[in-house]
Amino acid sequence: MNICTECVDLAASIVAEYRPGPTELRMPMWGKLSDAEMLERLPRVVAVADQVEADLRMWVTELRRRGVTWARIGRALGITRQSAWERFSGEE
Repeated sequence: MNICTECVDLAASIVAEYRPGPTELRMPMWGKLSDAEMLERLPRVVAVADQVEADLRMWVTELRRRGVTWARIGRALGITRQSAWERFSGEE
């Protein structure tokens, strides 16, 4: 599975925007964008989010294959064991 350079750049800008750092007040990156520009970028944001979700599922699947518990996975994600299981187990 490949991801285009434009999507990589967009993902990097999103990560940079929300990465913990020195506390400072700043406008979100969309502060200078028109509605049309935001709507134009929206599909790319969704594509990046879908890719991140797919990658996260692969990581969790590999951790489970290695025998890592749902409790440890949940802790690493900042959620409960139950929430991790519900989100990633594929069971209902």
